[in-house]
Amino acid sequence: MTTSSQEQARATHTQGHPQRWLILGVICLAQLTVLLDNTVLNVAIPSLTRELGAATSDIQWMINAYSLVQSGLLLTAGSAADRYGRKKMLITGLALFGVGSLAAGLADSTTQLIAARAGMGVGGALLMTTTLAVAMQIFAPEEQPKAIGIWAAVNALGFATGPLIGGFMLNHFWWGAIFLINLPVAALGLVAVVSLVPESKNPQGDRPDLLGAVLSTIGMGSLVYAIISGPEHGWTSGRVPATAGVAVLVLALFAWWESRIPYPMLDLHFFRDRRFTGAVAGAVLIAFGMGGSLFLLTQHLQFVLGYGPLEAGLRTAPLALAIIALNFSGLSAKWAAKTGAPVAIALAMVLMSAGLVSIASLASGGYAGTLVGLVLIGVGAALANPVMAHAIMSAIPPAKAGVGAGINGTLGEFGNGLGVAVLGAVLNSRFAAAVSVGAASLPAALASAASGEERARILDGFASGLESSQLVGAGAVLLGGMVAAALLRLAERADSEVVA
Repeated sequence: MTTSSQEQARATHTQGHPQRWLILGVICLAQLTVLLDNTVLNVAIPSLTRELGAATSDIQWMINAYSLVQSGLLLTAGSAADRYGRKKMLITGLALFGVGSLAAGLADSTTQLIAARAGMGVGGALLMTTTLAVAMQIFAPEEQPKAIGIWAAVNALGFATGPLIGGFMLNHFWWGAIFLINLPVAALGLVAVVSLVPESKNPQGDRPDLLGAVLSTIGMGSLVYAIISGPEHGWTSGRVPATAGVAVLVLALFAWWESRIPYPMLDLHFFRDRRFTGAVAGAVLIAFGMGGSLFLLTQHLQFVLGYGPLEAGLRTAPLALAIIALNFSGLSAKWAAKTGAPVAIALAMVLMSAGLVSIASLASGGYAGTLVGLVLIGVGAALANPVMAHAIMSAIPPAKAGVGAGINGTLGEFGNGLGVAVLGAVLNSRFAAAVSVGAASLPAALASAASGEERARILDGFASGLESSQLVGAGAVLLGGMVAAALLRLAERADSEVVA
């Protein structure tokens, strides 16, 4: 690096890039492309069930194929971005994501769609690691919390507009259009990234840990497969314990490998930082509760309350709109700065847990209870997500910003995929007790109902399963909040003792 380049890098670190806010908008557009696909599929579940004959387990794999491939590759993608260039990885990720979206839109079977979703996960991994890493590079330290807050608000925008766009497209086109809508967004993102985003990299970065990526992907995939297969095949059947055993073995081997090599995908020394560990615990459990709950709630709104896809999407929007309003206005950042990170996270998790309890208790009675729950979850997420993302990124050296973003993204994707699997498994277990043997999904059970009384019993069974699932999610979120707050408080005390 030349002297002038070094001076420019130092100036960017202390003062921020001159076009940093415009660049933030560009990378948020790229991030939005990935986030839309995390939720857009939820409102298409009834359409996929009818037109492709997809069972509940197929639907779960359509969602998890994307998130599990993405979570398995995020750390390697982040390491590659640090070494070879974050702008290059942004461009590559957008291109791969566009190609995968085209394949998904043209799929004519559940197998093809699952495969296309897995391919999209590769592009999504490259995008998710580089957007946050670039944001950390172009903003001065004092502006980073505000930038991360806006980045988190865009995450929520994708969370909200996914169901809305999906519902609109399903009302006017066939289900494949929900994937083809990604193409113009990806094309616009490509042009903007090429034109505006500066290249940044760490030439001495560690080379990608390919074996670690393979082990983590196999381990997490086996774990979620065991959870999904439990209700369908029986928890004591040979398939489920065997797959769970493979997951434990492979994830243990992954941890051992990461502790032995000089270029780990996941540096286990990061976990010695209580701030990092607390943020990790909270991030996983937030994603677990929110991802699984939205997966179930959109089905409840359509199957039980009778809303169409667009109506269901509109009725989930208040959650994300609360996040967007609080983060774009800067209120969540001000509250977090005033109360401190531990108190902010504890309060946020209590609000989110209360929201899930509200949905569990009141959703069957209509939309009012669901609305209260969605707003509570949104306010809590607006407080917690930026604080935890900043805690994770600030605990990692700037030269490894891509790896840090990979860790942050892995936590969210893994938590989301695990939430869909675990809460979906709870729902399936309760639902299976209320319907006839062989009914693979709610529509199939309703279609085979011989009387209005049997139909009512089936819907009651689904509602009971939803309530149990949401309560499990609420407990997980509350536990995550208490653990995260306690560890962040201990980290603050340790820092103050060192200063003293």
